[in-house]
Amino acid sequence: MAAIKVFCENTNSTFDCEPGTRLSDLLRKTGYVPDYPVLAAIVDNQLKELSYEIYVANHVRFIDYSHPDGQRTYIRSLNFVVQKAVADIYPQYSLVIDYNLQNGMYAELRELDRDEDGTPKEVPLSGKEIEAIVKRVKQLIDEDLPFTRHKIRTEEAVKMFRRNNRNEKALLHELRGKFFTTVYFLDGYPDHYYGPLLESTGAITVWDIEFFSRGFLIKTPPVTKPYQLVRSAYQYKLFDVFKEYSDWCSILGVSGVGMLNAAIQRGKARELIQISEALHERKYALIADEIFKRRDKVKLVLIAGPSSSGKTTTSKRVALQAKVLGLNPVVIEMDNYFVDREKTPLDADGHYDFESLGAMDTEFLNKQLNELFEGKTIELPKFDFSEGRRTFTGRTLTLGEKDILIMEGIHGLNPALTNHIPQERIFRIYASALTSLSLDENNNISTSDSRLIRRMVRDNSSRGMRPEETILRWPSVRRGEITNIFPYQENADIMFNSALIYELPLLKYYAEPLLRRIPANSPASTESIRLLKFLSYITELQPSEISIIPPTSVMREFIGGSSFDY
Repeated sequence: MAAIKVFCENTNSTFDCEPGTRLSDLLRKTGYVPDYPVLAAIVDNQLKELSYEIYVANHVRFIDYSHPDGQRTYIRSLNFVVQKAVADIYPQYSLVIDYNLQNGMYAELRELDRDEDGTPKEVPLSGKEIEAIVKRVKQLIDEDLPFTRHKIRTEEAVKMFRRNNRNEKALLHELRGKFFTTVYFLDGYPDHYYGPLLESTGAITVWDIEFFSRGFLIKTPPVTKPYQLVRSAYQYKLFDVFKEYSDWCSILGVSGVGMLNAAIQRGKARELIQISEALHERKYALIADEIFKRRDKVKLVLIAGPSSSGKTTTSKRVALQAKVLGLNPVVIEMDNYFVDREKTPLDADGHYDFESLGAMDTEFLNKQLNELFEGKTIELPKFDFSEGRRTFTGRTLTLGEKDILIMEGIHGLNPALTNHIPQERIFRIYASALTSLSLDENNNISTSDSRLIRRMVRDNSSRGMRPEETILRWPSVRRGEITNIFPYQENADIMFNSALIYELPLLKYYAEPLLRRIPANSPASTESIRLLKFLSYITELQPSEISIIPPTSVMREFIGGSSFDY
């Protein structure tokens, strides 16, 4: 057969290849040697494992751990090794990877038998069990075993999953309605993952397993330092919020996407929406109660969180609950306290860094807040974004006895924002969409993906922004969150989880058509394909079900139809 032409973006060269050439063989042929080991490749904007065989002319880009898809490939593969290790030494238990924390993925072992209400029983672990798991994982990695990929009939895959007590995975694929399912094998053990894996276990070089709570953390390096594990900084408040969400899921009888799909297909969407919204309303009221308890001292409520967390709706609904208790919330916009444009710090690329704390005039903010707390009248600033200057319009403010200030902004949890304010005057709220709902037992849902989909839907509906614009801006947004928000989230007095169990079926209705509009040659195509595959596992809501979502719901901030002004 005639050779095929393959263009390698990494070397900016074209190579002649025999049909059936594996990507790993092409990599050796190119001579490309990056700073970090190559883990996968993007072929015509589609993510592929290095064992993928080429049969037609392709555009290939090899990626390493510093690329988000490279990191995800590495993490999926490590998860599979841990799953295999647990199956080998503790076959009487089931491994469940629940959610991502800053230091890694939190996992637990569960009894195969369930409580009377259907809840799986947690297995408290000790150092002995952790050591045994670590030892077996090391053995599997040292053996450099291959990950192999096969497409088999879905009904056979479902039987395999049930034999291995992966019942949520089995249900998910049973309801998906596909003739064939991709199954990966490791030393004869089958499982399904929602993206490519590494060539072999030996490619996993930097990892650790560490005891935490009733389970353990599967630790991997940050994307910026592929050869280095970060020192543990336990996020107990964040962990408690994830656990609370899991309890909510139990109340609703939904522990994974398969059970969620089944409930929707049984006509239970309305009930899910109503209970979810009632749980949110209760949480807003509890937050207002905590503020009310401290009303003699607290005069400032700061709300912070990453992009598309529903911070604005959270501030408005907490304010409503505070009014019910007799308080009078007064909103001050943090954006009006920017420094003048020429004083704004620059980022590494020489652009204005508006997300830096240095872009805020903290000295002026602290001065005005202290004057308000002393009973003085201040003139509120108004920042003119077109001119890049602070202006004053004559609007004044004096705090009454029952008045309480509410400010929303990314730096709300950073003590340096209000370092001249008595801390007992401040109540801090961290808001984020912290879903602990998983696709199945060992494939959790990224909270970042949920927020990206939220933002894409909102940007398109309310700002007319094309979906690829949102996708391409997202890495910059994430970098800002990692620097300015996540390090301070444990400073919160209370955390609010704005995730709703029905939101992905809801967002699929709006997001899927947007993602399908992104052309195959777009720089955003790889990410759109990944998100479309993720959404393909979810049963979407219908318009008649969407119509019952209340106008005060946080989801209305993203899909429209809110009774709040934004």
